[in-house]
Amino acid sequence: MTERDGAAEGVMIRLLRLRKEYQMGEETVRALRGVDLSIYRNEYVAIMGPSGSGKSTLMNLIGCLDTPSEGEYILNGHAVAGLTDDQLARIRNREIGFVFQTFNLLPRSTALDNVALPLVYAGVARAERQERAMEALAAVELGDRMRHKPNELSGGQRQRVAIARALVTRPSIILADEPTGNLDSRTSEEIMALFQRLHAAGQTIVMVTHEPDIAAHADRVVMLRDGIIASDRRQTRVDVDELVLAGV
Repeated sequence: MTERDGAAEGVMIRLLRLRKEYQMGEETVRALRGVDLSIYRNEYVAIMGPSGSGKSTLMNLIGCLDTPSEGEYILNGHAVAGLTDDQLARIRNREIGFVFQTFNLLPRSTALDNVALPLVYAGVARAERQERAMEALAAVELGDRMRHKPNELSGGQRQRVAIARALVTRPSIILADEPTGNLDSRTSEEIMALFQRLHAAGQTIVMVTHEPDIAAHADRVVMLRDGIIASDRRQTRVDVDELVLAGV
């Protein structure tokens, strides 16, 4: 398989026999034990699992924040395993938009400057950075808050800024880590509605969550247990209702 095979087939993420081991003292922790997973263009996938299941490790590998011990990872046609730190950083900036539970905004910078920051690292000229940041803020309905700093915004607005920052590089994938973890239920639903609109517009979304009602918004749920995929299913309305009622 060449690097272009995945992209040609519409596969954004292809994981083959992915393993990750950590050494903790004399103990070897096998966080992932051979994961095979394909995520396609414009899919909306939730990754779930109990504590210790490997979902955080998997998220770090998908986000190019870590490298596997064994196996292959192809991201939008790019073979990731074996790349240098600088190469991984370039792929992260170009291919992945990150949304974190804690927002990770610079407190002394405006919403506009926070959103434009990834474009600084990408070497985009200032005028274009400003234009694209304004477009991204408008896309999340915060065009009238671009000069506000994070402490002048509500939690939901701060997360919208974080989503705009993720969008500004026009990434292949949005990778969201517990994106509603610090929000109340009403604001969580507003953020999930925004993700739905982004997905409807063609954005590929991978979301890590432990909350069944949040995972219910995705079209597909991948469940991890003990470092392997325990289940992988596309959701019907009945599946969603069962997921929420069961609380798993």
